[in-house]
Amino acid sequence: MPSLDRVLFTPGRTLIASSMLTLSAACAGDAPGIMSPTSPDSAPLDTRLKQTPAPPATTSPIAGSIFWVDPYSNARTTATAWRTSRGADALQMDKIATAGMAKWIGNWNSNVFADVDAATTTMTATGAMPVFVAYNIPQRDCGGFSGSNTTTAQAYRDWVVAFANGIGGRRAAVVLEPDALAMMDCLSVADQQLRLDLLKFAVQTFAARGSIAVYLDAGHPRWKSASTMSARLISAGIALAQGFSLNVSNFYLTSENITYGTQVSALVGGKHFVIDTGRNGVGPTSDAQWCNPAGRALGLRPTTATGNALVDAYLWIKTPGESDGACNGAPRAGTWMPEYALGLAQRG
Repeated sequence: MPSLDRVLFTPGRTLIASSMLTLSAACAGDAPGIMSPTSPDSAPLDTRLKQTPAPPATTSPIAGSIFWVDPYSNARTTATAWRTSRGADALQMDKIATAGMAKWIGNWNSNVFADVDAATTTMTATGAMPVFVAYNIPQRDCGGFSGSNTTTAQAYRDWVVAFANGIGGRRAAVVLEPDALAMMDCLSVADQQLRLDLLKFAVQTFAARGSIAVYLDAGHPRWKSASTMSARLISAGIALAQGFSLNVSNFYLTSENITYGTQVSALVGGKHFVIDTGRNGVGPTSDAQWCNPAGRALGLRPTTATGNALVDAYLWIKTPGESDGACNGAPRAGTWMPEYALGLAQRG
């Protein structure tokens, strides 16, 4: 979002868009045998789904990875523009411009196979591990800031297959459908079951590749109890995923996410997790605002060196400095806000 081609989301609420590079969705339901018309894959999907992925290794499949830094990001452009006139501010903006970020893929991508293939090629050429966010589940965001897609169940399945084919046999991590499980209470009973089926299909499709670490989104520590979230993760196919993601586009402290994630992990077979630390340096506001709250700060930089055996990585999934939506005097979701970004950097 600002220009609907790049969207980042806000856990527990909405999504956030940015310039023309991000936005993503992903969900799935069981439909063996679907082949993407844009896919060069010769192996039928039903054959690939029968390849049962090995259970998560005791060591993370993304351990030691570096993450892609966009040389054309808004933060880089701003830092360059400020270099001579606002030197100190430019140095602060470099904190964002030099950090590896996730790339969102969604309904704004007109050819998901080609876009994912090109992005994967670009990222891996630098030695980076691609981190994608799949963000296109039907009834995304329950009609909120990020609910602009009209994806049908079958279109979603086809989209997921094309997405996975775009990565191919290359290594990548996919954060699957932020908010989809935590926010599913807004759906009818039938649509909740469809969502679970679609997510399970997506997990199966990505995991069948054997080279993709799938992290099914599990909201944040103050949204759903560990027991409720673990039950939803199990129903959505967490058994075949590497693990789950926490705090996407939110502000809760890393320590709180680790405590919650450890509780959830114990209920889902010891699965690992990743945490979005892009804006959680000082935690949330006292009233837990989620939409462009003032006074926040950058958190721990993206790394796989977390010091915790269950935490595969700290990631910057939501791009710091992009609006969460038209609230608190901010522009529409996804719009780059350089002064807000500067504040995050100065405090982080």
